Amino acid sequence: MVDGLKTGKHLVHRQAMAPPRGLCRRHAHEEVPGTVNVQALEGDDTAYGQALFPVPADDPNDPLQWPAWKKDSILIICCLYSFLCNSTLIGSSVYIGLYSVEFGVTPAVASQTSSYPTLAFGLGTANSGCNGCLVTDRMLGCLVLIPMYVKFGRRPTMLFSQLLYTFGTLGCSQATTFNGFMAARIIHASGSGVCEALPVQCVNDVYFLHERGKRISYYTAALCLGAIGPLPAGYMLAAGYSFRLFFYVEFGFALALLVATFFLVPETAYKRKIKVTHTSMPSSSEGVTEKHGAGPSATTDHVSQEDLEVEGAAIVRERQSYISQLKPWSPIDKEAEFFGMMWRGLTYLLVPQVLWVITSFGIYIGIAALAIIYTFPGIITAPPYNWPATSGGLIAIAYFIGYGLALPFSNSSDRLAARLTVRNNGIREAEMRLGVMLPAMIIGLAGMVVYGLTATYQLHWIGYFAAVAMIDWSALFYFTFTLAYAVDSYYANVSEMLIAMNIAKNAISFGMGYSLLTWILESGYAKVIAGAFTAVLLANNLFLLLFMWKGKSIRVAAATSWLARLHRQTAQNGAVL
Repeated sequence: MVDGLKTGKHLVHRQAMAPPRGLCRRHAHEEVPGTVNVQALEGDDTAYGQALFPVPADDPNDPLQWPAWKKDSILIICCLYSFLCNSTLIGSSVYIGLYSVEFGVTPAVASQTSSYPTLAFGLGTANSGCNGCLVTDRMLGCLVLIPMYVKFGRRPTMLFSQLLYTFGTLGCSQATTFNGFMAARIIHASGSGVCEALPVQCVNDVYFLHERGKRISYYTAALCLGAIGPLPAGYMLAAGYSFRLFFYVEFGFALALLVATFFLVPETAYKRKIKVTHTSMPSSSEGVTEKHGAGPSATTDHVSQEDLEVEGAAIVRERQSYISQLKPWSPIDKEAEFFGMMWRGLTYLLVPQVLWVITSFGIYIGIAALAIIYTFPGIITAPPYNWPATSGGLIAIAYFIGYGLALPFSNSSDRLAARLTVRNNGIREAEMRLGVMLPAMIIGLAGMVVYGLTATYQLHWIGYFAAVAMIDWSALFYFTFTLAYAVDSYYANVSEMLIAMNIAKNAISFGMGYSLLTWILESGYAKVIAGAFTAVLLANNLFLLLFMWKGKSIRVAAATSWLARLHRQTAQNGAVL
């Protein structure tokens, strides 16, 4: 390993003096899930003066050892994939009237081209759509593709999902019947379902603990900005172009991204094997065991917290050639349980940190985002504003402002956690990153009130844009740092955790969007948006204070529960490392 390792913009240093050959040195390790000892000893690689976690193997093929440009290329492609998938799914909703005319169906039936594919984005059970067209619910991407990338590898799963997405969009552009169009929509939506999970998994695979918050914020921003899809789609429609042009454009970008993925995204799954022994250094081979991964769940019962690495025990392998990394398949993990992961992932719905991520995504999307998407076009085109119908998508400007103002704070939680870790004698707690969310806890609520009152009293149009920017600024904080907090808390089980997250948050947002517009129009903007919706968002946001206060106690209690014993099976099999 080199003396200085570049990770992002921070130079990771190795302590000046390595231990004498033949002696042992301690590495960073988890004490309980989410509590990491990152005290740096002589010979350790460090960042912010703290030992790196996970501990990189002395192997150039370990993704943690890859150069920054290679890691960032993977992240950029994952972000673009999330952006494209979301923009395709949402953007085509402006063509519902055109679908009705083109395929000879009612507007209610035509609207299912958005609702059912939205479900297919992540579910896997079949429902009967109109005209006998089979559609799938939104669990497919989660229940099938997440276990698939654990069992068969990240790279083949990503290539497969992008193939479905790419040719699904092509099918939409060529469809001549409603059933054919629906089938193509289901194909591209099912393929793109994993775009919400793979970026988080790849961040977990290739970045160190101190780098995750910033990278997850890039992914969440890209995913959220996909909501601007209706803006270009609306202008294409206003210019007289068919919906087919929209899907042609998406197909072109999807094809380019597929090529980039093939050449720039290698397999990121990696199993680390480190030889460790007790502090007492027994003279015989007793006490020497093999530790897989880098978490407490990966440690055998007879290894203490004072685990030491035997110097020279790691086997240095040859670096894989670039050509060998281009093969579209990866080694099959025979220990990973494909179907077992499906039901075990759902048990994470009982984990408080994971449930908070679910409610944060579901409420911000289901209440805040959908309320704006449904109401703003109708408000701004009616008196006293009287904007043209093509201007309804201009609210996307507020999205850019809100997310753009939040992005400079993307590494704020990493820096805060690093500073608090120093004060805590090198012991890092998952809750240390949460303090940066305190302003967002209030600003999002204020945005909801401003939007509801602006609509009720027909105030200046700038109120809508200011309110949406405030909501989105807050949303990016909650999307990013609740997710990073959950990943920190349950690092060794990220894949199973993502199954529960993606299924439940999509179900919540879909359920909250049901009859949302009717409720708002009947009860009024002030009562529903500034009142009821703000109260629900307040209840969710206040959990920040609970986790800052009692988060570690909750983690410690969960670590000794029957759920922990169940989840430990996946970590011991090395499914996520």
